[in-house]
Amino acid sequence: MATTEFENLKFSLSLFDAMQKDNLSYVYRGFFNQQITDSILSLTEVNLQTEEQSSKMKKRVYAIMVEGLQNITRHQNDTANKNIQSTHGLFIIKRNEDKYYITTGNATDKKSIPVITKLIEKINSLDKDELKVYYKQVLNEGELSDKGGAGLGLIDMARKSGNKLSYRFIDINENDTYFYLHTIPTLKDLSTDFNKVAKDSLDNIVEIHNTLNKEDIRLIYNGVMNQESLKGLLQTIEGHLSDSADQKNKMFYIVMEMLQNIVKHASNPNNEEGGNPGIFFISENNGKHLLTAGNYMKNEHVKELNDKIKYVNNLSDKEMDDYYNHSLFDFEIDDSKKAGLGIIDLRLKSGNKIGHFLKEIDNNYTFFSLQIQI
Repeated sequence: MATTEFENLKFSLSLFDAMQKDNLSYVYRGFFNQQITDSILSLTEVNLQTEEQSSKMKKRVYAIMVEGLQNITRHQNDTANKNIQSTHGLFIIKRNEDKYYITTGNATDKKSIPVITKLIEKINSLDKDELKVYYKQVLNEGELSDKGGAGLGLIDMARKSGNKLSYRFIDINENDTYFYLHTIPTLKDLSTDFNKVAKDSLDNIVEIHNTLNKEDIRLIYNGVMNQESLKGLLQTIEGHLSDSADQKNKMFYIVMEMLQNIVKHASNPNNEEGGNPGIFFISENNGKHLLTAGNYMKNEHVKELNDKIKYVNNLSDKEMDDYYNHSLFDFEIDDSKKAGLGIIDLRLKSGNKIGHFLKEIDNNYTFFSLQIQI
């Protein structure tokens, strides 16, 4: 179960730091369908376009993602309980210099372990030319299962990555296991140190996944916030929600307002071009959604923002309505109390107080985290 209301606001900073340190950009944990798959691909494609990588590398990453996401959607364990956290599907992408790390995960029956292991070990034993021959052989002679090709996807991922496939099985219960598939596409050979690089990075992913399960986090986006990334995030959220239309509309409005806050008001301590870094994640607690956004802001703006949120949180529902209408037309309200309409809207639309956390990073910047419960 996730931490109680507003407790994981402090956790948001440690999560942000960990994501920044490990260069993790996108994490999705939950049930996968075509809409979610398409939105993940769309969001990642936008990020790839802004990164300084060759077109060949970008094509490799995108192709591997397509195959990995299709594999999750196709082979999600039909008997897995969607309400059991350890059986949710997983997608994670990170970048470290010229290397990308793409990890997918899903629950599967333990009876599948020998078949999957044998196939991957076979793939890993072949060189580039042998893989090409093996792909054609399986394509022409391999039997098709009711869920797709006989390992064609795995063979293709190995061919396009230029490296071996790394994998791991971790027990869920007596009958089920969790299967991690870890791919590192590069343009240079990693054969000399691949095993260590793959093991270390997969160890880290498994640890992160344990944290996601513990906190019941469904989606994390860490990186530059701009209008294009907002679009991809909102599409993923729409595919994730199974709530009523009214609940979806409420969620959408609040998410948009929280993300726009980062786009418009965040700061970048590194003064890099292209936008401001931020983190956004959705967790669940006792059947309620917890929406959390975090970003850097300049210290001179901290007190004003803190005072605004406190002021809005102390108003009754009736006072909130009156204050909102007043704020629309009265430009003489004391600035120390007057909250932006966005903050007022977050309180009105959610029906709950706004959680916030401020942590000074240095003499110039503070990490600001905002949380809404729905």
